Amino acid sequence: MERLFGLETEYGLQVDGDAEADMVAESLAVVRAWNPDDSDPSWDYASEDPRLDLRGFRVDRPHADAEIQQETRHLRPEQVEANQHGDRILCNGARLYNDHTHPEYSTPECARLFDLVASDRAGERIMLECARRRTQARSSGRLRLFKNNTDFKGHSYGCHENHLIGRQIGFDQVVAGLVPFLVTRQIYTGAGKVGLEGESGPPGACYQLTQRADFFRTLVGIDTMDRRALVNTRDEPHADPRRYRRLHIITGDANMSQFATALKVGTLALVLELLQAGAMPDIRLLDPVTAFRAVSRDPGREWPVPLEGGGHSCALDVQQCLLHAVSAYSAGRDAETDWILHHWQAVLEELGRDPQQLVGRVDWVTKEWLLQRFIAAEGLDWNDPQHLGWLQSQDLQYHSIDPAEGLYRGLEAQGVAWCLVAEDRCRRAVAAPPGDTRAYFRGRCLERFGAAVRRLTWDRIELELDAGLVSIDLSNCLATSTVAAYNRAVDQADSAENLISVLHNLEPPAAGDRTGLAPPQEHDT
Repeated sequence: MERLFGLETEYGLQVDGDAEADMVAESLAVVRAWNPDDSDPSWDYASEDPRLDLRGFRVDRPHADAEIQQETRHLRPEQVEANQHGDRILCNGARLYNDHTHPEYSTPECARLFDLVASDRAGERIMLECARRRTQARSSGRLRLFKNNTDFKGHSYGCHENHLIGRQIGFDQVVAGLVPFLVTRQIYTGAGKVGLEGESGPPGACYQLTQRADFFRTLVGIDTMDRRALVNTRDEPHADPRRYRRLHIITGDANMSQFATALKVGTLALVLELLQAGAMPDIRLLDPVTAFRAVSRDPGREWPVPLEGGGHSCALDVQQCLLHAVSAYSAGRDAETDWILHHWQAVLEELGRDPQQLVGRVDWVTKEWLLQRFIAAEGLDWNDPQHLGWLQSQDLQYHSIDPAEGLYRGLEAQGVAWCLVAEDRCRRAVAAPPGDTRAYFRGRCLERFGAAVRRLTWDRIELELDAGLVSIDLSNCLATSTVAAYNRAVDQADSAENLISVLHNLEPPAAGDRTGLAPPQEHDT
């Protein structure tokens, strides 16, 4: 299988100095600020069906209709049209759009972890610039954006991971293999959270590992807003549906830490490869949804998880078991794989010995360290309900993407937080797509022949030529050799018509193995 992944991040939005701001309008305006003249081609929503389910059927249930209605319940009629035509498809292969009341950035498809980290950080740069432009356009008020997952008022917004896997693996195998991993990986991927949401809890400001655990209600399902499931079943492969599935993982937090982002995506990629090989260890949790919340909320950091059939394990032991199995299957394959395995092992050891050693790498540890310093400096008390607002304000400030005020970004500037990818590389990723996936073809098409592009999706581009409309199918442009041929074609063509001619002469795309993964190029600690 090709290793192919991406991230979708919904940003929290705040307008300081304007209590009457229409947050839907502001989110739309932030997106449109990247290119205000509406010259971008349109996104082809007609090719998407949010009711297709990975279990092999099309959902037709009342709550599915309610969720679809909820997606537009905040929109006035003129905003519905603006929402449909407000997407910004970027020359770096990414997509920028409004999702309910949140501006959302989807990275280009990436085959290498550090490319994904750079593309994710490029998204922060793009969003920050959009907020700056929108602030300048307003008569008053300042827009602020946060890369987090909660407003502390019962609303959650996501950071979704997308991984390409083969269609041949049974869905029940996917669930059985993924759930123990997803429930327990929060011990190193969680962003940390002050307080509880969605139910009454103990007084005071309890501290959780993850911002998302409060909002999941079931094991599997297609919904992403009301009845969130640990394994999302929406079936939109953005590739040949006969060959591929796209796993849409919605349980993860938005990470400020580059290290946590890389480990979150990298460990899941290796687990999926093990899953497809049929070599997953047999770990069955008694009640995964309850365990997801319990691990997040455990103040003793013992993280127990009851097992099916009786007995208990803990999140750390489950992760060690999965790491051992992945290492036996994958170790030595390439430098990127070994980087993931090395740091996965190191993080688990430090979590078991002294989590404080992970300040600057794991978000929940880093945020808790900052909060403890704040509590000591201000004379606050975790157990005093009157201090909850103060602590949640600091929690939110940790996630500000503005380097001038974000607490995590301040730690990066001080050298406390790990930076895996240099800022100049992230700056390049604002305009340049990864060179070894179809995102390069899509981005370069927009850059060079944008006037001819009428509609597009992740896997299809429609060009308007003198001879009429021509559609370029990228659903099988995934294997290394095919990607290289398509990317050479878009660089060498001198016109959109010439591009079509060159593509017609290529061998038909076919699935193949992605090989030759390069080692990470940059990491400073």
